[in-house]
Amino acid sequence: MPEISAEQVAHLANLARIALTDEEIEHLTAELGQIMHAVEKVSEVATPDVPPTSHPIPMQNVFREDIVGTTLTNEQALAGAPEADGSRFVVSAILGEEQ
Repeated sequence: MPEISAEQVAHLANLARIALTDEEIEHLTAELGQIMHAVEKVSEVATPDVPPTSHPIPMQNVFREDIVGTTLTNEQALAGAPEADGSRFVVSAILGEEQ
């Protein structure tokens, strides 16, 4: 894989409309070079007999079963409300009268 140059990093930054100093370009050139080498290493072992994966260990669903349990009645739910109209919470308007 060819090395990435400072000119290529500056060109990419220009395309992305990112202003970079010379020091930032130098730093990013080294970092992008390391990334390219890492991708090259992965490409060496990524053969057709190795299935692609997003996780190194098997993942499983951690959700519990959706089982209906006992729920509050309207009276119980509204018992601690500062203000209620019998079946709903009553709250003051916060956006004004234009709503």
